[in-house]
Amino acid sequence: MKKNKPGTAATATEQRVTRRRYNSPLRQQQAARTRESIIAAGVKLVHSYPAWDWTNLTALAVGERAGVSERTVQRHFPTERQLRDAVLQGVYDESGIGLDELELGNFADITARMFGYLSSFAVAPQPVTDPTFESMDTLRRDALFGAVVRATPDWTEQERENAAAVLDILWNYPPYERLMLAWGFDSGRAIGALTWVIKVLAQAIQDGHRPDLDA
Repeated sequence: MKKNKPGTAATATEQRVTRRRYNSPLRQQQAARTRESIIAAGVKLVHSYPAWDWTNLTALAVGERAGVSERTVQRHFPTERQLRDAVLQGVYDESGIGLDELELGNFADITARMFGYLSSFAVAPQPVTDPTFESMDTLRRDALFGAVVRATPDWTEQERENAAAVLDILWNYPPYERLMLAWGFDSGRAIGALTWVIKVLAQAIQDGHRPDLDA
C-alpha cells in the first residue's frame, strides 16, 4: 500500500478548513456589505455629475469614493458594464418609483415623482449656444406662444406660457428621436404619434382646459 507523503493529509485538511472559513456566513455578509457600499458610492458619484455621461464611472473612481481598492471593485464587478448596470439599479431603487405599479391612472403622478427625483442630480440643462440656433428657437417659441394667446383670450399669462411650453416639447427633436430609437418607429409612425398628442392637447386648450402645473 502506497503511503501518503508526510504532511499531505494535514495540508488537505487545512485547505478544507480554509475554504470553509472563506465561505463562512460572516465572510459572505462582509462581501455583501462591501458590494452595497460600492453601489452606494457609485450612486453618489452619478448624483454629482454635471451631465448624463457615465464615462468617469470607473472601478477606480468608485473605489476611491467607497474607500476600497480598484481591485476590490473589480472582484465584485469584473467589467465596467456590470458596475454601471448595478449602479443604475441602485439609482432606480433609491428613487422609490415602482414601475411595476404603473397604470394610466397614476401615470401623471409617477411622472411627477420621477422628475422630482431627477432634480436631485447635479445635471443642468444645456443652453443653446449657437446664435443662429438660438435666434430660430426664439422665433419658434414666440410663434407658438402667439398661437396659444389667440386661442385663450381669458387665460392668464402664466397659463398661456404653461400650455405653450408643454406644446414646445412635442415639436422638438428629442421626442421624435426617442420614438425611433427606443420604440423602433419609422419616421411616419413617429410623426403620427407626435401629431396625435399635439392634436389632443391643442383641442384641450381650445376647449378651455387650463394647465394647472402647480398641482
